This record gives sequence, C-alpha cells and structure tokens, in this order.
Amino acid sequence: MSNLADRIESYLKKILEETDEGFVVLQRGVLAGEFSCAPSQINYVLGTRFTVERGYLVESRRGGGGYLRIVRLGWNQDSQFQGLIRQLIGDQLTYERALGLLKRLLEEEVVSSREAALIRTMLHPDSLNNDVFHPDILRAHMMKRILTTLSREDLI
Repeated sequence: MSNLADRIESYLKKILEETDEGFVVLQRGVLAGEFSCAPSQINYVLGTRFTVERGYLVESRRGGGGYLRIVRLGWNQDSQFQGLIRQLIGDQLTYERALGLLKRLLEEEVVSSREAALIRTMLHPDSLNNDVFHPDILRAHMMKRILTTLSREDLI
C-alpha cells in the first residue's frame, strides 16, 4: 500500500487530468479531511511533488476563505512553461531540481525512458568535473541547451 503522500499526489493528478480547465481549486482543510491528515501534510505534498520543475504552479491563500489552485503547465513549443523553466534554472541547477524537471519531460513524453537515462547520467554529479566548472553552473547550462534542442522542430 502506498504512503499517504503518494495517495494525495495520485488523487490531485487524477482530478487535474479530469478537468478541462487545466487547473483545480480546492480547500486545504477539505482535502485534509478527505485524507484524515493535517493540512501540513497537504502542504508537504504540494511543496515537494507539485513544483514548477515538475510542471505545476500552486497558488495558495490561507484563512477562512482560503484556497489552493493547482495549475498544470503545458509543454509545447509555444508554452510559457519552457520560458519559465529557463528563468527558474537561472545560472545554477542542482541535481535534485534537474531530476524533477527530467521527470516532467518523461511524463509529457518529450523524452523517452532511454533518453532520460542518458540525460540523468550526463547531469549526475559524478559526470561533472569539479576542477573545471562549478557543477551546478555547468548543469544549468547543459539543461538549457537540452531544452532548446527539445523545443526545436528540426531535430536531426
């Protein structure tokens, strides 16, 4: 049986898939009640599994009239998501954040499992030479180049 965080994640992804709007609006307390958990557990799932790197924007307002809005960002050539990701990558990219982004590329079928494995190997800390470049800076540069290549129509 999966743990609580996995069940919450699966539930949220399922309702996002079922909506035509590309987003859902929920109340944290109601959601916590459905899973018999503390609202902080909902926050944990949102903060770790619904990140921008993984293709989600989460808006949250606390209080009596509070809500959660989870937006699934699209991946296509005209998508604002690609520009947003390039901005968020910035000049440095940790391996953990790179893996989150790579997971999203796999979910969107932008890359195959084999391609993802190759990219993961290329971005792994052991693959980056610390003597020449700072690994996070090099990883950010490499990921930006990968995204630029993936967004081109004229792939070789």
